[in-house]
Amino acid sequence: MSMDRSGHDILTHGKNSEFQNELHESNRADVDMGEGCKSSETSSPEKSREATESENDSWSGSASLVEKSVVEINGDECQAPPEIPLVNKYEMNVDSEQESQSLDSVSVDVLVPGVHVKDGEDLFMVPAVGMEFESEEHAYKCYSRYAVLEGFSIRKDFVNKSRVTGAVVSRRFTCYRQGYRPSKHTMNTRKPRKETRTGCLAHMTIAWQPYGKFRVTNFENKHNHEFVNPSTAHLLPSQKRLAFAEAVEADLDSSSGVDGVPKLGMGFESEDHAYEFYNSYAGQVGFSVRKDYVNRSKIDGAVVSRRFTCFREGFCQKDKRDLNIKRPRKETRIGCLAQLVISHQSDGSYRVTNFEEKHNHELVAACRIRMLRSQKRLVAAQIAEGNAIEGRKIQLKSAYEVSCNSIEDCVDHAYDPVDRRSKLISKRTREMRDGEAEKIQQYFQGKKVKNPSFFYAIQLDADNQIANIFWTDAKMVMDYSDFGDVLCFDTTYRINEDCRLFSPFVGVNHHRQMVIFGAALLYDETVDSFKWLFQKFLEAMSGKKPKTILTDQDEIVSEAISSILPDINQRVCVWHVYQRALKQLSHMFIGSPPFVNDLLSCFFDHEEEEDFIASWNHMMDLHGVWDNEWLNKIFKTREQWAIAYKRHIFCADIKSVQLRGSFILNLKKYLKSDSDVLSFLKQLGKMVNDCHHKELEANYDMSQNMPKLMGDVILLKYARDAYTPRIFELLQQEYETCLNIVVNQCIENGSLLEYKSQHIRPT
Repeated sequence: MSMDRSGHDILTHGKNSEFQNELHESNRADVDMGEGCKSSETSSPEKSREATESENDSWSGSASLVEKSVVEINGDECQAPPEIPLVNKYEMNVDSEQESQSLDSVSVDVLVPGVHVKDGEDLFMVPAVGMEFESEEHAYKCYSRYAVLEGFSIRKDFVNKSRVTGAVVSRRFTCYRQGYRPSKHTMNTRKPRKETRTGCLAHMTIAWQPYGKFRVTNFENKHNHEFVNPSTAHLLPSQKRLAFAEAVEADLDSSSGVDGVPKLGMGFESEDHAYEFYNSYAGQVGFSVRKDYVNRSKIDGAVVSRRFTCFREGFCQKDKRDLNIKRPRKETRIGCLAQLVISHQSDGSYRVTNFEEKHNHELVAACRIRMLRSQKRLVAAQIAEGNAIEGRKIQLKSAYEVSCNSIEDCVDHAYDPVDRRSKLISKRTREMRDGEAEKIQQYFQGKKVKNPSFFYAIQLDADNQIANIFWTDAKMVMDYSDFGDVLCFDTTYRINEDCRLFSPFVGVNHHRQMVIFGAALLYDETVDSFKWLFQKFLEAMSGKKPKTILTDQDEIVSEAISSILPDINQRVCVWHVYQRALKQLSHMFIGSPPFVNDLLSCFFDHEEEEDFIASWNHMMDLHGVWDNEWLNKIFKTREQWAIAYKRHIFCADIKSVQLRGSFILNLKKYLKSDSDVLSFLKQLGKMVNDCHHKELEANYDMSQNMPKLMGDVILLKYARDAYTPRIFELLQQEYETCLNIVVNQCIENGSLLEYKSQHIRPT
């Protein structure tokens, strides 16, 4: 910065009427614009110093009586009267009334009338009448820096432009609390803004000079309000604009690429580009993005600014219509302030004008990110790309797929799954197709290489040929530890002779969904084979035994369970009995839909013994099937499978889960013995992954929605928070049933009172 070479300009402009009417003291230096340079005797020698940034020289104002001295500041020469000090680090004399002050460690230079501030100088300056700037924007920038240090924000107020060229002749910058807001503007607004204007008179006025500079013609530094704290100064509007301008300059000067984290001033080609970038960032961090406020041009409707927020932004307002919603959404908005704001620039791009990174809630785990609403489209694209890559990999022959002449050649000696101590004493009862043993061994070896926690075991027969295989993985083991109280050993493959000998261990999770705990391929159906299978299952599950096991009506399986798991409840699965009924009575189903419905009702709709027997007899009479040997046989064993019996045994309502869709039926196409075993194993893997995905979807849906309460009942409110939606619906149905029970009779029997009740179904 440089000062005028002579006092001619100051004297000349000092004679102007505008300058004569608006001259006053600045808050940092006394300057008389109508006088020439005086002696330095008028300044205090103790408090006046000059510090030059380029030479770091300091000298006392009383040590010089020279009228004009040349000082070099930032490499530029300026001519300054020695009696007008240049004060550094906030030490100055203000009308002999203000004490010297020090604001942190920021360096502030106080410049005096006639000082020319060059554009690009990064100084915090105290304005003064007579100070000159290269441009209007430069003056605004300097005044804004000064305002931030003081603790207030500025606003561009009055502007006077030339009628000939339209150039700015004069401009006034005011405190952001200047004036008062008209009351008529807030009468019809839904959310009136907080009143911030207090009539503050602090301002700075600049005027254009004939030689192209802008000079300060008026400066008022007194405010009628308190300043903000330094810790919150960055929230001031003018500070945000200043920070944005600096960020844009830094972004333009930076040659480094985008690192995936939004930054202030970052540029994008379009609004969609900005959204995709922020959504990708959200996927990495663990939250969903919602398109919030948008400001469009009133001329062409183009987006001027847009705000993207966290999906938990704001709060949901109560709506009377929510009372009629069957499944009201769970409250997810908790006022999160994380957001990204972009604004349209003059060059057609969009830049980040505000970025808030902090969230007021826990972020979503990586395994559930793909369930977030804004991430589903991104995940779908990634899955499509991943499937294409996987398809190319399948076409390539794996390195470990080599020909093997015997089972011994295929064993991975780092992990030996072959159980040589439990070899069968006889030959397996079913034969394998050529090459099937090698394919199975290679497939499981590959699974073990990819996932060391994968567990599989092989039993050999008397000829050292594969007889039985059992496998499970880490997720299945975890599911069993959580939901393994009820275990169903599914052997419905035995219904069809041409099916592959596949037996899964299945259960029910907390969403009433089927889960897989393990699976087996059996080529031998002796008692020793099933004993080995249950032993390996317990070994993989760290010895944890189920409380109840459901099986088919098979004496061999029952004997093996009684030997390995003697202390658990053993029940015949009603679903398996029903599947056998469909096969045994298939000739009766043709042309008789009522018989199918009545049989289904007998199996699954009656929980009381009297109701079950009455329904069974009614079906037998109605359809005239008393002579059917198979129906009479299963009725004699009804206590083993009918729902109405042994209700004290916990079965996790697994029959309803199997009724909605059998795991075996979904694999029917791949279970045929003439199908390729690798196709079967890969399809099974996909179905297991689908089960895991459905569980993730249910977990996410549980976090977003909640079941509707039948009434304002404290018990139900507590249960809704404690149980999953599917389990809570069962509890609420039972609660409603209890309310519809009416006591008809009370009989006194000694010291006991016997009540007879009746359930009244609501109309």
